[in-house]
This record gives sequence, structure tokens and C-alpha cells, in this order.
Amino acid sequence: MPLQDKKSGKALHSAIEGVVSSDYIWIGKSKEFNFDWGLERSNEVYKIFLVDKDDEILGLMSLIDYPGEYRIHLNLIEVGKSNRGKSKSVENIAGCLIAFACHIAFDRDYFGFVSLQPKTQLMELYQEKYSFRQYGRLLAVEQESSKALIDKYLNDEEE
Repeated sequence: MPLQDKKSGKALHSAIEGVVSSDYIWIGKSKEFNFDWGLERSNEVYKIFLVDKDDEILGLMSLIDYPGEYRIHLNLIEVGKSNRGKSKSVENIAGCLIAFACHIAFDRDYFGFVSLQPKTQLMELYQEKYSFRQYGRLLAVEQESSKALIDKYLNDEEE
């Protein structure tokens, strides 16, 4: 996954996996995350981390599967504090997580359909950076847009 070191621009080898019980303990003690991720345990929660630093979670997302609606709902996403804003050291964390949600939506035969209900101030970001379209109160990405996100953020590019 093409996470990138902000200073060097080099690709960083990362992985996305489901959060396990011991992760919730680390997340709860960490100052990196603002949300109470323990409240998301009933959902599918995933973490992204650098392969050589698997004890440091860079970002998290919570997904809800709506099989009757053929969609994955991105309920919550958060990038760790040290990788937000201008002072971040790792780029593309949120993009990789969103693309992984799209990948799951294709795996479940949902045509890559991923929805989310963003904070008002983030609507434009999701639309411009990740090609989400508005559907009432929700934003969503599907099919070609989902494939483009997967190609951009999940397909490793060896240097």
C-alpha cells in the first residue's frame, strides 16, 4: 500500500488488518486517537500500520455491512494525531483505509459501493479527493470510482 514518507517521498510497506482485543487496550491508552474505539467493537474495525512497526497503529476505520442494500458503510475513520495536518510524517493513511473499504465492497459483490455520513466541513474533501458523490445525507463511492481508489492507494508500486 503506498503510504509515503512525507519528507523523502518513499513508499512505506504497510498492512491493514482487523483490530484485535489487545489493540483496543493500546488504542485506549494512546494519545493518538480522539474517538472511543471501544464503542465500535460490534462493527468491523480495521487498523493500518507499517509492517516493520506493527505495534504502532497509524489509522483506524469502522465498517458496517448492509448486505440487503449491497453496501459497506464507513461508520468512523480516524488518522492518528501525529499524521494529521502539516506536521504529519506519513501520507495517504485515510486514502488507503477508504480504498480497503472499497476492496471489501467488491469482495462482497457490492460493486464497490461504500457510503459514509461526513461532518459538514469534510464533505468537500471526500468529494474532491476521493470522488465521493452525494446521495441525500450520505456520500458514496462505487464501481469505477472505487476501482480508481483501489488502484491509487492499494496497488503497490515497486521502485
